[in-house]
Amino acid sequence: MIDFLNLLRVNAPHQPAIDEAIQRVLKSGWYILGSECSAFEQEFAAFCGVRHCIGVANGLDALTLTLRGLGIGPGDEVIVPANTFIATWLAVSQVGASPVPVDPRRDSHNIDPELLEAALTPRTRAIMPVHLYGQPAQMDEILSFARRHGLKVIEDAAQAHGARWRGVRCGALGDAAGFSFYPGKNLGALGDGGAITTNDDALAERLRKLRNYGSSVKYWHELTGTNSRLDELQAAVLRIKLQSLDAENAARSRLAQRYLQGLQGLALDLPLQIKGAESAWHLFVVSLHGETGKRDRVQQALAARGISTLIHYPLACHRQPCYAAQDWPALPVADDLQDRILSLPISPVHQVEEIDQVIAALREEVGSAA
Repeated sequence: MIDFLNLLRVNAPHQPAIDEAIQRVLKSGWYILGSECSAFEQEFAAFCGVRHCIGVANGLDALTLTLRGLGIGPGDEVIVPANTFIATWLAVSQVGASPVPVDPRRDSHNIDPELLEAALTPRTRAIMPVHLYGQPAQMDEILSFARRHGLKVIEDAAQAHGARWRGVRCGALGDAAGFSFYPGKNLGALGDGGAITTNDDALAERLRKLRNYGSSVKYWHELTGTNSRLDELQAAVLRIKLQSLDAENAARSRLAQRYLQGLQGLALDLPLQIKGAESAWHLFVVSLHGETGKRDRVQQALAARGISTLIHYPLACHRQPCYAAQDWPALPVADDLQDRILSLPISPVHQVEEIDQVIAALREEVGSAA
């Protein structure tokens, strides 16, 4: 068996240090907004190259609270990618604003900057680019567009821990960024967790209040906040794993290069490496050529060989039942990708021999490009 992702295996190199960190928290008697969370916030802010990190309960809250912190709400519009995990859209909906989808580029699967202008209306307040699969979006074009039109830029960096755009870490490119520490992420906790990064001092202060019942002083509530706090246990675990993140991303990159070399010439599209982008390789996603249904047949054939794969994502956001009733613009690339994409196994603990087995199986099952 070649697992898509085995968290026991991923966490095994860190286990002794994780056990020690957990015991340290348990013995401290302080479990929420204590020294571990504060230390992690400082360390992750330094890692990303920003002044502030605000630990929250999960990635969705990171995006939702950022929108709230920027004053975006009912009557406003936020430009989002059509091709993303639904949390990007849900954050916009949760603050009462409207998501305005833009089709992705077919080669990178990230939002197409050339289509942004057509999505702009007098109600547009922000754009939320997603660094999908760990590949940074084309931030030069996105930031230029935002500046021309006075828009905020909120990075959805949930899959991009450690990725860089022109040498700058994701999380330090826009006005703010939301991260998820879901266990399967490159920097994954042992449960849910999230964070917001920003260089905006006033926004950071507001976000710290919003996450903690609108309060910075106990029992004194300045804002109508919520309860969304990164707990001490998760912060302690993340501090351990952050130390190895760059090395683990480098391991992912080596395996990705193995895939890119070994899958050349097959009837599928490989991930595009955009100039200036340094991917975190959270996922390695290919897009199969040919008739509808071929992807599913190939996935089943790989499963029969003991190779586990996933689909990120099998139903585009605008096709989800919770959004399907709305009148969306034509989004042909997102509609097509949902039927063709296939995520292959990749993690810092997969071995070259395992990747070679996946490559060999795909070479037999997919066939050569015409």
